[in-house]
Amino acid sequence: MRFVRFREPCTDQETEQVRYGVYDNGKISCIEGSIFEQFTITEQQYAVEDVQLLYPCEPRNIYCVGLNFKRHIQELGLPTPVLPANFMKPVTGVVHPGEPIIYPAVAKRVDYEGEMALVIKHMIKDVTAEEAMEHILGVTPLNDVTEREMSYNSTQVTYSKSFDSFTSFGPIIDTELDPDRVTVRTYMNGKQVQEGNTSDFLFDCAAIVSYFSQSRTLYPGDIISTGTPHNVQPMHDGDIVEIELEGIPLTLKNPVYDPKLHR
Repeated sequence: MRFVRFREPCTDQETEQVRYGVYDNGKISCIEGSIFEQFTITEQQYAVEDVQLLYPCEPRNIYCVGLNFKRHIQELGLPTPVLPANFMKPVTGVVHPGEPIIYPAVAKRVDYEGEMALVIKHMIKDVTAEEAMEHILGVTPLNDVTEREMSYNSTQVTYSKSFDSFTSFGPIIDTELDPDRVTVRTYMNGKQVQEGNTSDFLFDCAAIVSYFSQSRTLYPGDIISTGTPHNVQPMHDGDIVEIELEGIPLTLKNPVYDPKLHR
């Protein structure tokens, strides 16, 4: 199943409403209920081009694993982690698919990082790796935007990834893909710049979910992003960055905007 969250079209007399739906072949069927519990698919439908697609869930927290592809570790010249390298991104940094990634005034180099993110289905704590996969609702594309120069300072990793607009994800949560067998691709201005398969992870998805759950309660809708393949490169004003998870028909696409160049 492919879940989306969207803003319904409205007239001047209507109140704008955000809905959840199921995407299939260019159409969105509205649902009643919770994608994390019970829901029913209604007969109300929209064509995807008639709505605004939003990030597909509202996480309390966004957790990220870094250095999970060996070739990415090599390109950064960093040691291989013994435990999952991790950090958090604030929800204040999230933008919807299609909204701009804003180049911060203090930034010297802003990179894309195309990733697969896991969406947590249940409230969990202290789950084992054997239990972990049953608590994943699905997967979604995510761009872990990073100020690269700051990120090399180990005390500044979270800061380098926490600027406003530095996280986008969606527009689809896919519940059918095997998280440990997903091909992740990134495109810049239509040219492929990254590709990796999650089967090459240093830490697989079950290990990642279990690891985070040992230290904190995870809630339905929380996001765990799982690491980027090699070949991270800088983005510039006017670039269009697109993240694809093979098997999901809609990609995550965001433009880049540098306010300094438009004054």
